[in-house]
Amino acid sequence: MGISFLYPLILVAIFILASAVRVLKEYERGVVFRLGRLVGAKGPGLILLIPIVDKMVKVSLRTVAMDVPPQDVITKDNVSVKVNAVIYFRVMEPEKAIVEVENYLFATSQLAQTTLRSILGQAELDELLAARDKINKELQSILDRLTDPWGIKVGTVEIKHVDLPQEMQRSMAGQAEAERDRRAKVINALGEFQASAKLAEAAAIIGDHPMALQLRYLQTLSEVAAENNSTIVFPVPIDLFEPFQKLLQSKTQQGKGEK
Repeated sequence: MGISFLYPLILVAIFILASAVRVLKEYERGVVFRLGRLVGAKGPGLILLIPIVDKMVKVSLRTVAMDVPPQDVITKDNVSVKVNAVIYFRVMEPEKAIVEVENYLFATSQLAQTTLRSILGQAELDELLAARDKINKELQSILDRLTDPWGIKVGTVEIKHVDLPQEMQRSMAGQAEAERDRRAKVINALGEFQASAKLAEAAAIIGDHPMALQLRYLQTLSEVAAENNSTIVFPVPIDLFEPFQKLLQSKTQQGKGEK
C-alpha cells in the first residue's frame, strides 16, 4: 500500500519538474510573466519557472522574411498597378514585441501593406520602375520608425514585382521601339557624317598629290581583275600617264645634268 501510494506523488513531482524546466535555443528568448506581471526575457539555455505561477512566451530573434501580398495602387500620374514586396525584419526587444502589440507578425504585415499603398501612391510610374532603390529606402525608413515601439527592427524592404495593365504594356513597348528607331537613325546619320569627313580629307590629299589618284585607279583595276574571271575593258585616258611622263622626264634631265 505504501509503494502504490507513492506513484501518484512521483508522477505529480515529474509533471511539476517538467513544467518548471525550459530549454531555449540560441536564437530564442522566453518572455516570462509571473501572476500576470512581466518579469523579463530569459534565455538562451536552461531556465527555471515556478509551476502554475510563471508563464512563458517564446520569441524568435531570427530575421523574418515576410511576403507582402499584391496591392492595388494608383500612382501619382493615375496609372493603376499591382505591386508586391518582401520585408526583412527581426525582433530586437522581446518584451515589447509581446506586451506592446497583440500579434507582432500580423501587425507588421498589415502596416507594410498600408505603407506600401501610401508611398507608391505618391510616386509616378516612371519613378516606380526606374527608382526602386529610392522607394525601397523610403519604405524601410517609415516601417522601421513605426515598428520601433514594438521592439522590431526593419532591415530591408524590396519591391518584387510591378504588374502593369495590358494597355500600358503595349504603350511602353511602342515607346521603347520608337526610341530604338531614333537611336538607329542617329547612329546612321553619325556614320554618314564621319564617312563624309573622311572622304573630304581623302579628296584634299588627292588634290595635293595627283599621283595618288592615278595609283588608286590602278589599284582598283587590279582588285577587279583579281575578283572576276571575265575580261573588263576600261578606257584609259591619256592624262593618266602624264604624271609618269613628267616624272620620267625629270629623272632624265637630272641624269643628263649629272653627266
